[in-house]
Amino acid sequence: MPVFNEPMPRRTMVLFFLVDASSSMEGGKIGAVNDAIRNVLPMVNDISVNNNDAEIRVAVLKFSSGVEWVYSEPKLASDFEWLDIQAAGLTDMGEACRELSRKLSRSAFMKSEGGFFAPAVILLSDGHPTDDFAAGLNSLKRNKWFMKGIRVAIAIGNDADKDALAQFCLDKEGVFDVHDIESLRKVIRLVALTTSQIGSTSATTADTTKQGQVIAAVKQGIENNKPSSVEEGKLEPAEPKKDNWTDWD
Repeated sequence: MPVFNEPMPRRTMVLFFLVDASSSMEGGKIGAVNDAIRNVLPMVNDISVNNNDAEIRVAVLKFSSGVEWVYSEPKLASDFEWLDIQAAGLTDMGEACRELSRKLSRSAFMKSEGGFFAPAVILLSDGHPTDDFAAGLNSLKRNKWFMKGIRVAIAIGNDADKDALAQFCLDKEGVFDVHDIESLRKVIRLVALTTSQIGSTSATTADTTKQGQVIAAVKQGIENNKPSSVEEGKLEPAEPKKDNWTDWD
């Protein structure tokens, strides 16, 4: 009898969102984050469905006074029903680092029949860590999945601790700052789609890492007012770096 080979399972790439849900995010900031991630999930799903190399799963960790995963395991974007995050409490960014490190393990989130690409992690915050961020980040830096992954941060407003975000990314070039609601929505979308596309492919170039490719692509999307990597929407020309507090409210 003829033998039909089963198709090999695709590898998995997990797209992580680490969302600051502290009280300073209340109002327009957390509303824009909720809206942007909810609306980008179908686009991430399209990238995953049409990708021969890997499927993309999504995991969301919110941190304030403590940390909590939106779902207990990474989910396909098509199965991810977005539940609005509410803002209250402090900014336990150090504990968020420790919790991410715990899950970046083959005994936790990094288990798949087909294997894994290194993850992509997007950190969003508008303030300063209120716990022991240095200890938490040092723990995360010992995690090989994190060190091999893509790391991008979005600094929301003038009060965001861009030094801490740069330390998280291991590269200040990985931090992108926004100062109004509409830019926040658009940059979240651009970063999520760019990391999804680049992080979930086997294609690499000899002279740059996936981290470098993502940073370059996001910068190009912002600076040149070009469509994002899946031709969805446009970014506005660069605005002066001042907060539009009316929009945040």
